[in-house]
Amino acid sequence: MDQKTSDDSSYKDCQPERKYSRAQELVNNLPYIVMLSLGAAIFLTGFEKSAWSWLLVGVYLIYGVGGVCWIMIFICPYCAYWGTRSCPCGYGAIAAKLREKGTIDQFNQKFRKHIWVIVPLWFIPLLAGVPFVIRSFSWLMLLLLAAFVLDAFVILPLLSVKHGCKGCPQRSSCPWMRPKTNRL
Repeated sequence: MDQKTSDDSSYKDCQPERKYSRAQELVNNLPYIVMLSLGAAIFLTGFEKSAWSWLLVGVYLIYGVGGVCWIMIFICPYCAYWGTRSCPCGYGAIAAKLREKGTIDQFNQKFRKHIWVIVPLWFIPLLAGVPFVIRSFSWLMLLLLAAFVLDAFVILPLLSVKHGCKGCPQRSSCPWMRPKTNRL
């Protein structure tokens, strides 16, 4: 297991004083929860509540929850918020119960390597829903797809950038937050 290095101490000086309550963490996770719920609704609507739809809903939701666990296990231990209540989504406190602390200077590398595990969650419902709209138009499916796109590609990233990532001590080294020319 990675051990803390002397470089980790510099991040402690820039951690915010703010501690998030469980209610605030839940609110901060709502866009992700909504994204998963809308994705599940797209499967249910598209496959008309058949056995296949319920199977796909289950797989998608398990993948969504598994993705969160993956992040907590493979990225969070390298974050400055690990083991604190300063993590806006609450993953840092949970991650401390799942895995030992890693070295903060590896956060960028771990983020780049592991974030791709959850990226398909943003595209699978679209890839499933668009053919349903084309084959047999449905206002409900179009509405679900529009809501999914709004939440997954506008609200969730905007909330992350403007709220969750805003005061992060690793903002300058994070592949998600650094200038566009140097991203992932």
